[in-house]
Amino acid sequence: MTNRERKKTNLPRVVVAMSGGVDSSVAAYLLSREGYEVIGITMRLWSADEDVEIAADHQGCCSIDDIEDARRVCQSIGIPHYVLDARNEFQEHVIKYFTDEYRKGRTPHPCIACNDRIKFDFLLSRSQMMEAEYIATGHYARIALNHTGRFMLREGVDRLKDQSYVLFGLSQSQLSKILLPIGGYTKGQIRDFAFEAGLHIANKLDSQEICFIPSGDYRQFIKDKTEPAPGNIIDSEGTIVGSHPGVEFYTVGQRRGLNITPNQLNLPEGTKIFVTGVNPMSKTIMIGTSEDLMGHGVLVDRVNYIDGVAPHGPINIDAKIRYNGIKSSAVLYPDGESAVLRFDDPQRAITPGQAAVFYADDCVLGGGYIDGPVK
Repeated sequence: MTNRERKKTNLPRVVVAMSGGVDSSVAAYLLSREGYEVIGITMRLWSADEDVEIAADHQGCCSIDDIEDARRVCQSIGIPHYVLDARNEFQEHVIKYFTDEYRKGRTPHPCIACNDRIKFDFLLSRSQMMEAEYIATGHYARIALNHTGRFMLREGVDRLKDQSYVLFGLSQSQLSKILLPIGGYTKGQIRDFAFEAGLHIANKLDSQEICFIPSGDYRQFIKDKTEPAPGNIIDSEGTIVGSHPGVEFYTVGQRRGLNITPNQLNLPEGTKIFVTGVNPMSKTIMIGTSEDLMGHGVLVDRVNYIDGVAPHGPINIDAKIRYNGIKSSAVLYPDGESAVLRFDDPQRAITPGQAAVFYADDCVLGGGYIDGPVK
């Protein structure tokens, strides 16, 4: 079916964000097969300097090769393809955010920033200029209506690939304009669709690394863009036990780069030592044992609730405090744009800057950014 034939069906025009990977390619294919008037858009987000080392096993996205892959997919499907230059927006809202968070002693999640500010903000505004009714992405998540007519965000059918965690910031108005065509399928089924459509990227590996750090060395990337200041490493009693080259290179739960032995902390030989806190104001790194990493309470700020309304009081939920974590039972205490989570079981390495996402069964209630542990 050509685009001209699709227009006769009166199905809406939809802009598909195409990264050149299997998931977004199949999203475009499925929508085209259903009869939507599909336009493929690949956003150029960053440009690697000529002297930047690219790791041989780099599996990122958004490179020149990925743009070419997206173009070829669109040609195979029979839909138009355009490249949208979003490098300035990406620099401001993703790369700058990434480095600024590390300066603040926090651990950022660049994919969440990219979703919030680029895919579901910048692209939505551009799609309206193209008179598109919807945008679509290749996220493993689902959108549905509840009994009151409000939009719900649900986990993807393939729980091993579920990406609802990174979509907690969506609003009702955004959800009304978004299609997630692959959320009802498993990864295996998506690859089958790619083979069925004869797409050349059917066996392409999934992106895993940070796309704008093709070398894979985020510490060197931060060093090149900041001016790290050395400071002290202290134990749980506040005693100075070592030094470090900059708080930007450390995150809660980290073991690498400490160069502190258990003997220096009067601990038994073989005891594992971790970063337990990062204080950018005093330029100190706090260290301790695995036990020191455990906590029940989490302070969350910049909270977004999917239905637009915060709960009236404490509610029982499940929550995740990292992308690849598991959901754990907790009580959510809402407080305006902030909230406190109290988990039934202690959680390991509560990391400022990461997201805490709230669930009820397979539905995302909302989420926010971890400000730190609370007692």
